[in-house]
Amino acid sequence: MTEQVVTRFAPSPTGFLHIGGARTALFNWLYARGRGGKFLLRIEDTDRARSTPEATQAIIDGLKWLGLDHDGEIVSQFDRADRHREVALEMMARDMAYKCFLTQEEIEAFREKAREEKRSTLFRSPWRDADPATYPDAPYVIRLKTPEEGVTVIRDEVQGEVTIRNDQLDDMVLLRSDGTPVYMLAVVVDDHDMGVNTVIRGDDHLNNAARQMGIYTAMGWDLPTYAHIPLIHGPDGKKLSKRHGALGVEEYRDMGYPAAGMRNYLARLGWSHGDDEFFTDTQAQSWFGFDGMGKSPARFDFKKLANICGQHIAATEDAALLHELQAFLAATHQPTLSDAKNSLLLAAMPFLKERAKTFPELIEKAHFCLADRPLEIEEKAAKSLDSVSLGILGELTPHLQSASWGREELEGVLNAFATARDIKFGQLAAPLRAALAGRSATPSVIDMMLVLGREETILRLGDTTGTGAA
Repeated sequence: MTEQVVTRFAPSPTGFLHIGGARTALFNWLYARGRGGKFLLRIEDTDRARSTPEATQAIIDGLKWLGLDHDGEIVSQFDRADRHREVALEMMARDMAYKCFLTQEEIEAFREKAREEKRSTLFRSPWRDADPATYPDAPYVIRLKTPEEGVTVIRDEVQGEVTIRNDQLDDMVLLRSDGTPVYMLAVVVDDHDMGVNTVIRGDDHLNNAARQMGIYTAMGWDLPTYAHIPLIHGPDGKKLSKRHGALGVEEYRDMGYPAAGMRNYLARLGWSHGDDEFFTDTQAQSWFGFDGMGKSPARFDFKKLANICGQHIAATEDAALLHELQAFLAATHQPTLSDAKNSLLLAAMPFLKERAKTFPELIEKAHFCLADRPLEIEEKAAKSLDSVSLGILGELTPHLQSASWGREELEGVLNAFATARDIKFGQLAAPLRAALAGRSATPSVIDMMLVLGREETILRLGDTTGTGAA
């Protein structure tokens, strides 16, 4: 029977959910979901000075917005400190760890002397094989006994076999002198106890794997499958930072990128499935694997993100898109829409979503059905409302009042009117746009009229020509 895949995302709650962390979470989620496995969430909150409840909530909110659901309860690493200490003491009982009484000053003096003598600064404690009978009554740390000879081989699904000589690894601290566990110990114990058997994380953790494998070996635990993925760089090839633009997923949410588009785009950063650029979650879960992973850093490209998001907006069902739009308005603290406005939006959605890449773009295109009369006419649109154009609109109104309100009928009325007045359709459309939307760039006048309906269309024409009721 094949072992169930168990992955995890384990962020430190010291700030927002970084876009790189979001991509790591996504890869773990895709790998587990595509194999009927579990995707777990652990908050690595051992750094009490920097960890905050607000940051933890921001991470949870970011994952929720991205649609990355986790299995089971959220695990707090800090709450498991007693278990971490228990494992360190067990390793000492197995003679796989030891007490070291050297002070930080003594260790730094050793390293300084090594630097002066141009020797390796790799620290080896004189307490490693000391007789317990010689232990002083003084503070101590507990260190792992790293093998002094041979090599540690990381068999990585992305990086291949990575070999590190054991004489390049120090005896890392497991418990500090105050009895608190270090991060490196906590990660291994938590992964083991949570049943995590597949560790997918950034390749900046590759060296950590060699040291963490020492704990697995000392405890006789099975090693997880490792997959160290390339980092995300900016368009200039440098490490992604604030100068490249937004870093936190909530910033992308607030800019109005749809979550499905973000998942699709992030999946393509460092991973590929042939030439496929646009795909659904179901396809991504089915396709995702380490064989499609690259080793080089991926470059974040806002244009590609916008393009993918536009395709997802266009492909989303109208009602679902309206629901996402309402969630965007709520998340960005914008006024909620009335039932009447929601109905108009839903009716307009088929043509609104065609070329919008973000929700603000969608809202801008929907201005005609969200604005209330009397409309404010923007300066550019007002230029198309000269006395001649106003006269044309005034003449057109009775024809619309008696027209059947269907696409073909309205097109027939407008074309016949333009022909009879010996004007081009554009000369009629421009003032109509201004009257119906107050803008010069709008959806087609026929689309707007069909969504607004006869009564609202006539009222807006009357507001513009000065012949309607207030």
